[in-house]
Amino acid sequence: METGSINEYFKFLVALVAIVNPVGTIPIFINLTANQDTVTRHQNGLRAALSMGLILVAVLFSGEAILRFFGITVGSFRVGGGILILLMAISMLHAKMSNVKQTAEEELDSAERDSVAVVPLGTPLLAGPGAISTVILYAQRYNSVGHYLYMFGAIVLLTGLTILLFRLAPTIARMLGKTGINIVTRLMGLIMAAMGVEFIANGLRQLFPVLGG
Repeated sequence: METGSINEYFKFLVALVAIVNPVGTIPIFINLTANQDTVTRHQNGLRAALSMGLILVAVLFSGEAILRFFGITVGSFRVGGGILILLMAISMLHAKMSNVKQTAEEELDSAERDSVAVVPLGTPLLAGPGAISTVILYAQRYNSVGHYLYMFGAIVLLTGLTILLFRLAPTIARMLGKTGINIVTRLMGLIMAAMGVEFIANGLRQLFPVLGG
């Protein structure tokens, strides 16, 4: 019943925080809930964070079955997931929202929705392709109850952090301003870029063992 070190799970939590980037999502959250009172905005923030957490937990326990169903090897998924994360990181390094998360058409559609908690906030803005890929890839490292419990705990911590940040969204937006949020987004993008390269390198070594020499 092998599990990783505490550092590995801390790294997983940091990776999720970087990819989900709840601080960078605050301006979008404020914009989508601009016409709502404080209580309704807090409820939508809670629902968005919980829906993100539920999606990631579902992926955590079903990711292996999804890969088997489509006949995808872990190595191939690592390379593909790494490229996806790298593309998102490049957009974040320019302080932009990646089209992988939300296209212009989806943004327009979300502005017309009465309820924005689950879509687009919960998914794809928070639990998007990058976060889902990361959960699946880390889940494949070990096959033990302890491993899945540690990952589940990291997702719960991320959900709690997101709830807190959304609750304090107006205050954080005033304190950081546009420039501050862009700086945070770029830092998260840098972490994501390094992680994407690591996924690609590990995937290539798995697909082509000769590269490990």
